[in-house]
Amino acid sequence: MDIKDYTQIFIFLFLLVALTPLLGSYMAKVLKGEKNILTPVFGKFEKYIYSLSGVNIAQTMSWKRYASSLLIFNFVGFIFLFVILLFQNWLPLNPQQVENMNWHTALNTSISFITNTNWQSYSGETGLSYFSQMTGLTVQNFLSAATGIAVLIALTRGIIGRTTDQIGNFWIDITRSILYILLPLSILLAILLAGQGVIQNFESYTEVITLNGGRQTIPQGPAASQIAIKQLGTNGGGFFGTNSAHPFENPTPFSNFLQLLAILIIPAALTYTYGKMVKSTKQGWTIFTVMFILFVVGLAISLYSEFHQSTLWQNISFMEGKETRFGIANSVLWSTATTAASNGSVNAMHDSLTPLSGMVAMINMMLGEVIYGGAGAGLYGIIIFIILTVFIAGLMVGRTPEYLGKKIESFEVKMAMIAVLCPAIVILLFSAIACSIPSGLSSLNNEGPHGLSEILYAFASAAGNNGSVFAGLNVSTPFYNLMIGLGMLIGRFGIIIPVLAIAGSLAQKKTIPVSQGTFRTDNALFIGLLIAVIIIIGGLTFFPALSLAPIVDHILMQNGILF
Repeated sequence: MDIKDYTQIFIFLFLLVALTPLLGSYMAKVLKGEKNILTPVFGKFEKYIYSLSGVNIAQTMSWKRYASSLLIFNFVGFIFLFVILLFQNWLPLNPQQVENMNWHTALNTSISFITNTNWQSYSGETGLSYFSQMTGLTVQNFLSAATGIAVLIALTRGIIGRTTDQIGNFWIDITRSILYILLPLSILLAILLAGQGVIQNFESYTEVITLNGGRQTIPQGPAASQIAIKQLGTNGGGFFGTNSAHPFENPTPFSNFLQLLAILIIPAALTYTYGKMVKSTKQGWTIFTVMFILFVVGLAISLYSEFHQSTLWQNISFMEGKETRFGIANSVLWSTATTAASNGSVNAMHDSLTPLSGMVAMINMMLGEVIYGGAGAGLYGIIIFIILTVFIAGLMVGRTPEYLGKKIESFEVKMAMIAVLCPAIVILLFSAIACSIPSGLSSLNNEGPHGLSEILYAFASAAGNNGSVFAGLNVSTPFYNLMIGLGMLIGRFGIIIPVLAIAGSLAQKKTIPVSQGTFRTDNALFIGLLIAVIIIIGGLTFFPALSLAPIVDHILMQNGILF
């Protein structure tokens, strides 16, 4: 690493911290229904949407009704996208006459985009029409991100509510999330990216003659609009097969920096939004600090692994699969940010990361995507760990655990454990199945521990609704499309439903006044305890699998054995 790498990383982290309260304050106003800077622009349109759709803005919902509305909404979105993909050859905006997608890939892709995963077992420029990219995928990028934000706000209302069974209105939450947050930020970012050279057109693909006389097809399309929301909504699905390693998606160092910042900015700012809504910004900064520490530690380990190798390899820095335009540091910063944020976009091939860097990316996902995580999803994920932490602390001091004045009892702990176990079951059980049958093993690009890493990574990505891939595993098969599709559903709704149940339960409880016996959740002690709980649960659950995959792979690489 040189001074330019250190400077960029410092500027990136500084802006992340500096922008968090600015965007967080704005989002708090939006999600509380208060007047904000964009109310004169979108206020009347918002009311028109409610009037047209028959939404009663005065009506709130119980957690069960909120959950059922969410599930129905996502199911309709799934059907809509599934039909588009199955019949895209006969739909408009298809200048390349892209064929209809086969059923199992269409099923996987539809599940992927409604769950905010954006796992792609196809190449965008050859597998999808412009209509599918815009009307299908880009629309779901907005809707799935807004769904995550809505669930977070519902949980927040449950925490601050008093003796009520109401946690808000799903239709209002999702409308405000899109209209005032995701849409204006996406328009701004799309304009900036287009100014950097990210393409945005409806032209047919261009045939050119190369310098050596060969013929090459240059893809075109409305990319900038999708790239903006794929990053801001922590979606990650690229317009082209190589994602943000493609020069039409990510042409310059500045576009690379903008996209990196866009990946984390909303999840980071939501911590401040949460603090404003619970009337304690210290609570928000406490959560932000936990996320920040875990992120920086993972980034440091990854950078060390990539830049400092054994004397057997002459201490070289490995360039295989890295983004040569931007350098190793940018590839590593991106791999750490995208797996920490449940984003899934890549500007380098994760299969070519050194074993320890690949392990950091896996651990980011295995911990439940709580290191910033998805839009809304990362924060409600870490609140699950907060519930477990205060429960453990309560057991240690012999006092009923509390969080922000609400007693944490058996129901909340059971729901939290379900939310923690669902992704773990997908990762470990599904990986074991894939390692045991020919359909799973036949897709491997590498043998030995690196091959196991490819399988573990795929199911960790699915369960964490991340969407990034090691790029060494052929997942375009019925087995992986179906198994990963099921994993994405469990990883998304297996957490959302328990979270909403917790919100409903907490909302019905009285708020207990703070006393000398109250365990504080906004100080350094709690930060350390929360980090320990996150790491211990992740370590106990996944360490055996990791020890057989990236850890063994690292040891063998240090001894000159590669896979």
